[in-house]
Amino acid sequence: MNSALTLLILLPLIGATIAALAPVKQVGQIAAVMTLVQIGFLVPILIDFQVGVELQAYVDEIWIEELGIHYALGIDGLNIFMVALTVFAWAIATFWAATKEWEQPRMFYAMLALAEAGTIGAFVAQDLILFILFFDLLLIPFYFLIGMWGEGDRRRATGTFMIYTLAGSLLMLVGAVAYGVISSYQNQTEISFLLSDLAAAPVGGSTQGWIFAGFALALLIKMPIPPLHGWMPITYRSTPLPVLVVLSAVVAKLGAYGFLRVVLPLMPDAANNFQHVLLVLAIIAIIYGSVMAFSQDEARMVVGYSSVAQIGFVLLGIFVLDAKGAEGALLQMLNHGIVVVGLMLVIGFLAARSNSERLSEMGGLARSAPIFAVMFLIVALATLAMPGSANFVGELYIIFGALSDQFVYGAIATIGVPLAAVYMIRMFQKSMHNREHAEGRSRELNATEFGLLLPAVLAVLALAVYPQFVVERIEPNAEFTVEAYQPSTAVAGGGGAAVSKEADE
Repeated sequence: MNSALTLLILLPLIGATIAALAPVKQVGQIAAVMTLVQIGFLVPILIDFQVGVELQAYVDEIWIEELGIHYALGIDGLNIFMVALTVFAWAIATFWAATKEWEQPRMFYAMLALAEAGTIGAFVAQDLILFILFFDLLLIPFYFLIGMWGEGDRRRATGTFMIYTLAGSLLMLVGAVAYGVISSYQNQTEISFLLSDLAAAPVGGSTQGWIFAGFALALLIKMPIPPLHGWMPITYRSTPLPVLVVLSAVVAKLGAYGFLRVVLPLMPDAANNFQHVLLVLAIIAIIYGSVMAFSQDEARMVVGYSSVAQIGFVLLGIFVLDAKGAEGALLQMLNHGIVVVGLMLVIGFLAARSNSERLSEMGGLARSAPIFAVMFLIVALATLAMPGSANFVGELYIIFGALSDQFVYGAIATIGVPLAAVYMIRMFQKSMHNREHAEGRSRELNATEFGLLLPAVLAVLALAVYPQFVVERIEPNAEFTVEAYQPSTAVAGGGGAAVSKEADE
């Protein structure tokens, strides 16, 4: 059995176990070093990745035979960069967390590691029940990470987060079980929850409709998309910044990924029937998120609502049901994740200098910090999709896909581009320029801050210089996912990919 992906899931937990056996003062340092081990383990997987539609590093073992549940894992163009983003973001977040002091540090890093394991597992799962299991596993660590180490009204934030996400997850679980049972009955096959088996034996169009509704609600909550974003404001305000890095940069992408991996391949008829509903929600997210980002005084909420707008572009790219749109959505998921990592770091560094995250209490911080100002500006320009940045390429793919198939939605979505420039330039100017605030202490990045922010800036620049590295690897799977699963023509493919037997040998 190919064990590469299993080890990738287990490595965070192994690291947390080793850290738990160390002296309390060294727990954070050991947890951080273990993230470097995980990066080293991921690099060969990235190097060996072959462009195409096949699932690679594939694992398929019967787990619960009577229920048709498999322990099935695999990577392809849909998830390879989401896995890379997960490992990258958790490494930065863990190193950042290690510079701070936490009550009960062993439990803190254990919960952070469990969240990473669940996220990687959800991205690589190729069995529907296994996907939902990992998807729901995330509730446990984030419940503690927010509830125990959060800020402000953390109990209410934890309750709101749990109610929203648990309600959505239960709907998705009911839909998944129903899909497997009905598929087996209608197609006279043994029950199986392998995505490839379900795609080869789809349920009828009318049944797809109500199952689609349950999945869509769960995934839209996770993204989050208005009006299902009610958990986001209070949760973002209460979550510790190192934890918010991974929650915003990575975990929110699981919702969009679920549409590409599960919904489009298994429910193509319903996806077409509900297409305009999802497109309207995408437009609402783009405009609402942009307007709200402009009106915020808290720096983290500017980034929070800008993320709503950016994930709206991702949803638009997915549901124009065009290959270019899907490619743009995948590229934008990666771009936005890296940018959010940089922005959350910037917010933490700004707060350390101003004793506040409020823009109205900042100002003039660039006076003695030109390197900080330049690095912040690079990340800010990428956020607003400045021409030359990878974010620009991602949005261009999405808008081109929308204009070619859904012109009205594409035209309206372009409003979000100048709005992004308004709120991000406003955030940069208020914090780095204008009159220096009385409580502000302008100073350059120290070695630790520079070392944390540099990888995010370099990643932004690398993708700006050569976005084709990503595009070439996601293109076959994006096209296959959108074009192969048109209404009433679904074919086998494992949720956007066939299985590579060579990869399993």
